[in-house]
Amino acid sequence: MTSRQTIESGKAILGIEFGSTRIKAVLIDEEHKVIAQGSHSWENQLVDGLWTYSIEAIWYGLQDCYADLRKDVKEKYDTEIEILASIGISAMMHGYMAFNENDEILVPFRTWRNTNTGKAAKALSDLFYYNIPLRWSISHLYEAILDHEEHVKDIKFQTTLAGYIHWQLTGCKVLGVGDASGMMPVDPDTKTYNADMVEKFNKLIEPLGFDWTLMDIFPKVLVAGENAGFLTPEGARKMDISGHLKAGIPLCPPEGDAGTGMVATNAVKQRTGNVSAGTSSFSMIVLEKDLSKPYEPIDIVTTPDGSLVAMVHCNNCTSDINAWVNLFKEYQELMGIPVDMNEIYTKLFNKALEGDADCGGLMAYNYVSGEPITGLADGRPLFVRSANDKFNLANFMRTHLYGAIGVLKIGNDILLKEEHVKVDRITGHGGYFKTKGVGQRMLAAALSSPISVMETAGEGGAWGIALLAAYLINNKENRPLADYLEERVFAGDAGVEIAPTEEDVAGFNRYIESYKRGLAIEKTAVENK
Repeated sequence: MTSRQTIESGKAILGIEFGSTRIKAVLIDEEHKVIAQGSHSWENQLVDGLWTYSIEAIWYGLQDCYADLRKDVKEKYDTEIEILASIGISAMMHGYMAFNENDEILVPFRTWRNTNTGKAAKALSDLFYYNIPLRWSISHLYEAILDHEEHVKDIKFQTTLAGYIHWQLTGCKVLGVGDASGMMPVDPDTKTYNADMVEKFNKLIEPLGFDWTLMDIFPKVLVAGENAGFLTPEGARKMDISGHLKAGIPLCPPEGDAGTGMVATNAVKQRTGNVSAGTSSFSMIVLEKDLSKPYEPIDIVTTPDGSLVAMVHCNNCTSDINAWVNLFKEYQELMGIPVDMNEIYTKLFNKALEGDADCGGLMAYNYVSGEPITGLADGRPLFVRSANDKFNLANFMRTHLYGAIGVLKIGNDILLKEEHVKVDRITGHGGYFKTKGVGQRMLAAALSSPISVMETAGEGGAWGIALLAAYLINNKENRPLADYLEERVFAGDAGVEIAPTEEDVAGFNRYIESYKRGLAIEKTAVENK
């Protein structure tokens, strides 16, 4: 069947993911290959001290992204999307979206990037004896309670961004288990919110007299492969303003970007892991058993089918690199040289390979926003050097590539060195790995582990949620998700692997020790500028 026939016969599958800076849609065929795609760029806004995206931006972004997909289909195949086999919606995890009885949002969407939830996160971590990060939805909810926010008494439904969009498209208040595990802890046996912790939270807030308990307002949890509803006529119109898309299409459970990253890199089986490195970065290692104790830098979430995952999440990754690359772009424009951004990135990234293994003493902190793992509620991007350091372009680029994954290394050293977690395969994906072999080599040095990158990983989370939508309708044999991916999607493709060199590992270790000492500089910058 040709791609055009796949689309016209309604056998194509759609995945849409709302990332930090881009909304992306991919259309895949029955062989899980991408046959069309669309995108929309957007940015969060700092409003009244909190990072947000407006409801209007969410829907305009979805509609523009889908329109761009339709345009791609029209140009490639001269046809229109009328019906689809299935749809999946994914988005940035965590955050806070609370609605009243009229389905109106009570306060602007508070994204994962906000770090105003310190009191709540600490109190809940102590109450549950479980690490509850600042960005988790339960932290946002309890912080709003601690801050005596008037809207809390009116909450009828609270969800994530993916859960909100899915609800508006289907009418179903549900969430995939991976995304739900970033709202509050999930029990891997029951594959829903941890009942003991739910009870503790309800008792904690009982004296306040709200007319709701946690399960009254949280979405129902589903695992991969379960039906999560069907596209309604209203939902079809909200997504496709041209009116061509028909209702009745099944949707898989909405998932977070961590879960779709695991799927896109074939890393849902125990002892596998992946690193997503773009605007933010996080590593996901699928555990054989729970950790011996809670660690503040490590979140415990789940795969889309409910296995425990140790997650190290960093608020910052490539944004500061992008800012410096744009400076080089301005220089080229000033000199009248034609600008090709792909060429600039490729040449500068490859130049980093010529740098010293420890970056010649140079140091970079990529903190556009705060980093909870290193104890900073706010950020100041910094480049630091002393007079005798080896200041050249190669070391300059290398230190920014190291700096982008410095916090990631600090968190993973706990897993690999203290908890002795075993990992058979780690796969990288995201913009950090776009220049072949460079980001891979840096991460291999940071984690002292071989790193694989698959060609398909460039498709990212939108492809990952499309695969989950395919799993919903194609898994007639009831195979576990890991087996379906291994046998039906990847067919043994493990990607291209780069192993760390002793020199690079030793150099990164020297760099990270200097990095830790230099955090005092970053702290001072935050406090004084």
